[in-house]
Amino acid sequence: MFSKLAAPTLMLAALIGPAGAAETLPEAIAAPGETVVLSVHAEGAQVYECKAGAEGKLAWSFREPVATLLSEGKTVGRHYAGPSWELADSSAVVGKAIGNAPGAKGADIPWLKLEVASRRGSGVLTPVTTVQRINTHGGKLEGSCEKAGEFKSAPYSADYVFLKKG
Repeated sequence: MFSKLAAPTLMLAALIGPAGAAETLPEAIAAPGETVVLSVHAEGAQVYECKAGAEGKLAWSFREPVATLLSEGKTVGRHYAGPSWELADSSAVVGKAIGNAPGAKGADIPWLKLEVASRRGSGVLTPVTTVQRINTHGGKLEGSCEKAGEFKSAPYSADYVFLKKG
């Protein structure tokens, strides 16, 4: 019984713990030498818009994320276009993707490493330099779109790990 309970806890600690982060995460999104400031779970949707592509064919194009950030089951902030993360303490960061790795399943959006491009407010996110999106479930939109300007969302969940250098 103990080993069944201990394994997920150890895996989570290895995924977000500063010592194990570089060894456990795919190299493209690892942040060696950085320490965890905060780790939250997100529940929400990836929003897509029907647009004409390069050849004039209509296809779903990613528009923005809309998600609630949770810690211990309580809402602590939100994630939205930018990509931006904002906490209840009014601290916020905007990231720029600098690395990615495939999600576990075909329907899962990729895991990401984002560099903080800007910040505002003062609070928990103030020292953050890197954001990782890991443990993604869902979020990819399949199928064709028929009408330009139409929107559709795909439910997703992920864990976001906020790190700082040093």
